[in-house]
Amino acid sequence: MTQLSYKSANELAKMVLDKEISSSELLEYFIKRVESYNPSINAIIVKNYDEARKQARELDEKLLKGEILGALHGVPMTVKESYGVKNTPTTYGRPDLKDNIVKEDALSIQRLKNSGAVIFGKTNVPFNLADFQSYNDIYGTTNNPWNLAKVPGGSSGGSAAALAAGLTGYETGSDIGGSIRNPAHYCGVFGHKPTWGLLPPRGHALPGSLAQSDLTVIGPLGRSAKDLETGVLIMGGPDEIQSAGLKMDLQKSEKKDLKEYKIAAWVNDDIAPVNQEVQNRVLKVAKTISDAGGEVNFEARPDFDMLKAMDTYQSLLLPTMASRTSHDEYNLLKEKLSKLDPNDTSESAYTLRKQTSSLRDYNNANNDRTHLRWKWHEFFKKYDALITPVMATEAFDHNHLNYGERTIMVDNDERPYFEQVFWAGIAIASYLPSTVIPTGLTKEGLPIGIQIIGPEYGDLKTIGLAKLLEKEGYNFIPPSNYPD
Repeated sequence: MTQLSYKSANELAKMVLDKEISSSELLEYFIKRVESYNPSINAIIVKNYDEARKQARELDEKLLKGEILGALHGVPMTVKESYGVKNTPTTYGRPDLKDNIVKEDALSIQRLKNSGAVIFGKTNVPFNLADFQSYNDIYGTTNNPWNLAKVPGGSSGGSAAALAAGLTGYETGSDIGGSIRNPAHYCGVFGHKPTWGLLPPRGHALPGSLAQSDLTVIGPLGRSAKDLETGVLIMGGPDEIQSAGLKMDLQKSEKKDLKEYKIAAWVNDDIAPVNQEVQNRVLKVAKTISDAGGEVNFEARPDFDMLKAMDTYQSLLLPTMASRTSHDEYNLLKEKLSKLDPNDTSESAYTLRKQTSSLRDYNNANNDRTHLRWKWHEFFKKYDALITPVMATEAFDHNHLNYGERTIMVDNDERPYFEQVFWAGIAIASYLPSTVIPTGLTKEGLPIGIQIIGPEYGDLKTIGLAKLLEKEGYNFIPPSNYPD
């Protein structure tokens, strides 16, 4: 029998509704685990116990009266630190925002609470949500539950680590460069990067920010594929300002068996090589589909130049990330640009030019991106999904060197650290949904995930394929060193 702490959010909700356990009892159970195991992992860095206990009691009282709020009724959960939760800090890991206490819940938090979720804490992030690992000067470093010397991913690293260690029932993160997907991959849980705009992010923001930034999405992480579907349906749909004319009506996958699928598989690429172990996992998933009678094409790609597409992504990503910086930090970037040799073609010079690019440059990149979106639209008329790696390797050792000094060893090849954003960018640049599933452990005992990319607004279709693959054994495996 699955240990209580490793059950999916949907299983926990059913236990509450069936009165096998009360919401209050379940909350205390997770709090006890947090107090026991979190000190070594440092995933949950803000505790909201008193408010959560009050909410759990109210939910238990409602259930006794036959009132059920929604799909997550009574499920204790944590959320990424960057979400606004009333009376808690939202800092993005920035020391200058350590006293930023939020006065109201983000829209997605309101929706989660309205569905019955009990939010009892917040999970760690990197500085400005901009890294493949999760550490900052306010809350310290989060460790991977599978091996504390390894990173849990970022920027939703605390989210995935808390789920993997069984410290929470459910989680939600955000993604602009793989920030839901690489933590899910490194920690062995499920994660979903939604279609851009499908889940309105109002309240997941720095102080004063109200507009949704380009590329950025919010989305769920869980211990089952069904948990991802639940999160999309709860948090998705138009914000109030759009609600008079829009509604969410996502198509579900009509396919009931893997033999019905026509899949493209992208195993590796010279632009951003991945190690043999990761390649093998993509091949393994592809074989599972083909063995079931499905069709897998290893050569199929959308009709555009991928190097140019990645340049378009960077032309959107880097100025968007730079917009999060303070006035002084941005002026420093412009000062560096003024001193840059026009003939400097280094990676750092490329990054600096993109960070400080003009609105004209951005609009041109947006036009290029829109061409890419239509190319993908045509591609997904022929293929149900594309499966690819998430990152180049399994979780790596903590590395707090300056960004420019970091590298990643891919088998025996030393590669640039941020080269790995290539695999995340395939989906992000063109607003595509992407679902990460676990594929098991390496010989060293570290998880590896792969991503399932689908057409815009095909979120329930990529999750639907994930659900079928979960039945074939691509499921969450709990670490053994966090018993009850």
